[in-house]
Amino acid sequence: MRKMEVRVSAGACLLVGWFAVVNGWHLTGLVLSAAALHELGHLAALRLLGGAVTALRISVFGAELAAEGGRLSYGRELAAVLAGPLTNLLAGLALARLGYPAAAGAHLVLCAFNLLPVRPLDGGRALYLAAAWAAGPAAGEALCRWIGGCAALSLATVLAWVMVHSGGSLWLLPAAVGLAMAGGRELLCENGKFL
Repeated sequence: MRKMEVRVSAGACLLVGWFAVVNGWHLTGLVLSAAALHELGHLAALRLLGGAVTALRISVFGAELAAEGGRLSYGRELAAVLAGPLTNLLAGLALARLGYPAAAGAHLVLCAFNLLPVRPLDGGRALYLAAAWAAGPAAGEALCRWIGGCAALSLATVLAWVMVHSGGSLWLLPAAVGLAMAGGRELLCENGKFL
């Protein structure tokens, strides 16, 4: 079995440190543990479905697992993509039932955010896979570009509005910038080139 490479960007470390200074290590630990369990859900599903994971890359905008070898079927890849949010959903519900509302909230917020229909989030990937499975890759790509692009730009606008009207909560800034970049990429670029 090949060893999995793990890369963490300096920006991700700075963001975690900043979050910990402002919000404390307890909340930081809850968020990081929810993120780790999310990625373990993906990893377990990929391994069960025959995928070989070669790398984990962590940046300011989240984590990404890289797999090698043959492509999984649409159904298997869809199951692997949805395994991360499902893991958070189940953990969040269990923690809420056990009386740990902050931990449950971290899992449920991460689940909901990752299910947004915006690539590179799990919801965007799941939308593409489901549409491509039903109507072919070209139709899946077109649908995903429009839905994802419009959703990302709409959400970025809402987050910017909330930041302005709430006194400038900078915790929304990485999500707003990431969503704006994703929306612009989906609606304005094709194969890395402007339309």
